[in-house]
Amino acid sequence: MAQTVKGPASYFPSIEAKYGHPIAHWQQLLRERRGQHPGARHVELVSWLEEEHGLGHGHANALVAATAAQDQP
Repeated sequence: MAQTVKGPASYFPSIEAKYGHPIAHWQQLLRERRGQHPGARHVELVSWLEEEHGLGHGHANALVAATAAQDQP
């Protein structure tokens, strides 16, 4: 039986289909952005994805949340 994906990762299939890039692409962009702007807040990264890359708010929020969760020690 397949396990249901919950949380931010549940948006991943639609993000890849709508924007034409794998999730790894978006996560790399976010990590680079954080490297260039240390201390950038969640909301700032979401706004950046929306404004610079045309992502919808829900998709941008899911990417930022999932990437931050993966990068926690």
